[in-house]
Amino acid sequence: MSTVNPLPLWQPDPERIAQAQVTRFQTWAAEYHGAPAEGGYPALHRWSVDELDTFWKAVTEWFDVRFSTPYARVLGDRSMPRAQWFPGATLNYAEHALRAAEIRADEPALLHVDETHEPRPVTWAELRREVGSLAAELRALGVCPGDRVSGYLPNIPQAVVALLATAAVGGVWTSCAPDFGARSVLDRFQQVEPVVLFTVDGYRYGGKEHDRRDTVAELRRELPTLRAVVHIPLLGTDAPEGALEWAALASGDVEPAFEQVPFDHPLWVLYSSGTTGLPKAIVQSQGGILVEHLKQLGLHCDLGPDDRFFWYTSTGWMMWNFLVSGLLTGTTIVLYDGSPGYPDTGAQWLIAERTRATLYGTSAAYVMACRKAGVHPGRDHDLSTVRCVATTGSPLPPDGFRWLHDEFAESGADLWIASVSGGTDVCSCFAGAVPTLPVYIGELQAPGLGTDLQSWDPSGKPLIDEVGELVVTNPMPSMPIHFWNDPDGSRYHDSYFDTYPGVWRHGDWITVTSRGSVVIHGRSDSTLNRQGVRMGSADIYEAVERLPEIKESLVIGIEQPDGGYWMPLFVHLAPGAALDEALLGRIKQAIREQLSPRHIPDEIIEVPAVPHTLTGKRIEVPVKRLLQGTPLDKAVNPGSVDNLDLLHFYEEMARDRA
Repeated sequence: MSTVNPLPLWQPDPERIAQAQVTRFQTWAAEYHGAPAEGGYPALHRWSVDELDTFWKAVTEWFDVRFSTPYARVLGDRSMPRAQWFPGATLNYAEHALRAAEIRADEPALLHVDETHEPRPVTWAELRREVGSLAAELRALGVCPGDRVSGYLPNIPQAVVALLATAAVGGVWTSCAPDFGARSVLDRFQQVEPVVLFTVDGYRYGGKEHDRRDTVAELRRELPTLRAVVHIPLLGTDAPEGALEWAALASGDVEPAFEQVPFDHPLWVLYSSGTTGLPKAIVQSQGGILVEHLKQLGLHCDLGPDDRFFWYTSTGWMMWNFLVSGLLTGTTIVLYDGSPGYPDTGAQWLIAERTRATLYGTSAAYVMACRKAGVHPGRDHDLSTVRCVATTGSPLPPDGFRWLHDEFAESGADLWIASVSGGTDVCSCFAGAVPTLPVYIGELQAPGLGTDLQSWDPSGKPLIDEVGELVVTNPMPSMPIHFWNDPDGSRYHDSYFDTYPGVWRHGDWITVTSRGSVVIHGRSDSTLNRQGVRMGSADIYEAVERLPEIKESLVIGIEQPDGGYWMPLFVHLAPGAALDEALLGRIKQAIREQLSPRHIPDEIIEVPAVPHTLTGKRIEVPVKRLLQGTPLDKAVNPGSVDNLDLLHFYEEMARDRA
């Protein structure tokens, strides 16, 4: 990778730097905790990883974390994977999420938007009252600290209320979106044995109603630990026999009581995509999520009481949990329930306009789809409140940076583009948004505070301006406290710590540049290795999908028994395009000129569509296994795929090649 310093795409002006919460935090931490007063963010970051205990103590003070029992020390044990944070402390996540109700009772905590695109507010007072009522009812149902409470729910206010009420009683929340089929949900919920299930009768998506009552009935049959099912009539149907009505549970006027739990008490269970087996049931703690999200949302995203935070997500993706944590900073959060592209591709920009969002988050794929569809957000919408557009899910290609910048610059907007990267595993970001740093095309601005992010070679040597494994060499508070049903911790250990003992290896290829920025190249378990030259699949996608004829692509590298290497590229074409000799030539030329002649595919094959996980990530490793001859039922967990029929193509192709 070149070490030449290009000009930044964007520089924050002096006023933005001065007003940023991270600037004020640094000044305060210099006075009270010995942080460097000069040197800006790079100096603050260095201090935050060198003085890890002091940094996290400062975070809890800056954000006024309310410990009902004080902690003995910040880190009881810093060795991974068993790091012990704030031993002795007790607190409650939900109590912090509802604090703004004390001073902003009549202002909106939530803005709920469906496919009518009309925002409906829920005030802080209403949210607090509903959480208090539901928490009291959960206690009446016998829900105790540590019991699991599950939601089969879309992104609606009731889902937020149910999460916060669960946390208030010390229960453990877990959720799936209602577009997940019964098998996918059971693969997740059966692992954790919930005692309560919140469900809808259906949902609306793409202008249509989708009835889920049969799926709910199957979930009830297959989850024998359930003591109660709560019915939310989104489509207006009556509660099924034996189910409780949401309105009866959430309409009381009860002051919430917050169970004070240990810092490492479980808050929720998130799930890996589970493409090659049962999803990992990842448990994160009340205190760990609280302090990590305060840092991430307050200092990195620069969110506060004057902001409106919209991220397009569903309850089956960690970004929903992250969005809910916007409440911790007193921010109004925007919940959108519906298709990201209904009634047309530009729908999310309309939501950002109508909710007056200040930080709008979406996927890199959506940004690129808007670019290809000729959407003009800055011209067609009043986005004057949007200070930041953030992207995640996959690396934002350079063309995405340029397109966003140019679209907003036309209207004179000073847009901060924050490409971020983290994982369900930590429910946070390893690298990404920093409001005081420049943005370079194709790069994440910097590693997060308190996160000693490095790129390592196979021997564990740190690399600069070279591709290596993403590792984190110190603990983060939101790292899993354990996986569910992993009593000896072996599955947790093998997931992150088997390559470099005591060091978190995430499974991404990255470059840490000499400027301190970060480039993500894709998953290291699906790396393309031609003649000893490694390349991430994301680099191929970036080059190929610039071509207007290519809607999406999938590249696989397969080691052959004879020592050779077969690298096919599968392309999903845009409507009206044909994979003729001219297009084949342009695809090869793009890869040759932008990347490397060694990585020109051996074959370019048209496919009807590209398969994804239920959270929208391209499925690479299972397709590789199918092409190597692994049977479908062993190559992939069928419940983890958005369209299982698409995988039969690769299965048949493997048979033909054999």
